[in-house]
Amino acid sequence: MIKGLVPGAEILRWAGDNHTAVGAFNFSNLETLQAVVEASKETNCPTILQVTESAINYLGLEYVVAMISVAVQGAQNRLALHLDHGSNFDVCKRCIDAGFSSVMIDNSLLEFKQNVANTTEVVEYAKKNGVSVEAELGALAGIEDNISVDLQESIYTNPDQAQKFVEDTKIDSLAVAIGTKHGPNKGAPNAPPKLDFERLTRIKMALGGRFPLVLHGASAVDSKLTELCNEHGGNIQNAIGIKDEDVLEAIRRGINKVNIDTDLRLAFLAGLRQSLAKFPDKLDIRKHMGAAREEMNVYAVRKIKLITTPGLG
Repeated sequence: MIKGLVPGAEILRWAGDNHTAVGAFNFSNLETLQAVVEASKETNCPTILQVTESAINYLGLEYVVAMISVAVQGAQNRLALHLDHGSNFDVCKRCIDAGFSSVMIDNSLLEFKQNVANTTEVVEYAKKNGVSVEAELGALAGIEDNISVDLQESIYTNPDQAQKFVEDTKIDSLAVAIGTKHGPNKGAPNAPPKLDFERLTRIKMALGGRFPLVLHGASAVDSKLTELCNEHGGNIQNAIGIKDEDVLEAIRRGINKVNIDTDLRLAFLAGLRQSLAKFPDKLDIRKHMGAAREEMNVYAVRKIKLITTPGLG
């Protein structure tokens, strides 16, 4: 494990003990990592830094490890490095061997028994290395009001299955599907998605009331950010996200980790587009990337303060 990191499970235990959640923020280059790390320092809150397989392919695993090794130096708050949506054992093993302190194996689209088998393989290897494991049960999708009950039941996390899945795999945290969706368009036209809070409560209780749960696809898709992007050459349409009050209600009902990616991308692009438009004669890319980093940092601070409020649960 990279020196200075802590296992993801340790941060989630902190969240559970404080009846709250922690933010898990994706990064894809140096500036986005710096924005989140500085936000974590400013708020002095435990934070999970995460990358997807595609981000690793873009950056190179060696660069991810090198940047994180620098980022954790002198950090006063707890930080974890997490693989987001690892698709198979090999990619999880590669990240564990490279020094990640947490990985997610996402085989939620597979049949239940195969999901259990694949997840268990990752857990057994991760535990030998002191690394935490997150897995997913159910599938995130765009849910319309007229969806059939049978289809909804097949997509959303089943509380009874969740209990068996956790018992069989020995994972450290479970990502649940209760109506969120990845990307900038999370609901029906002009309407945010309706989250199944009662299902979330049943899942939490089925797992004993303390087991850490994860909410993916939780970005608000701030209209001010999309408007700012579009005012300066963007074309982001039909963007709608999760209301802040719904995120807080999910935390009250037992969510301990909230994943944010789309919001940070929007903030970064808003800062970048605004700078390019304001200073079209500037060839120094540091000026433009610095403006993007600053905009993302401001938004990351806001999200951490929203998510990490002791006593919510």
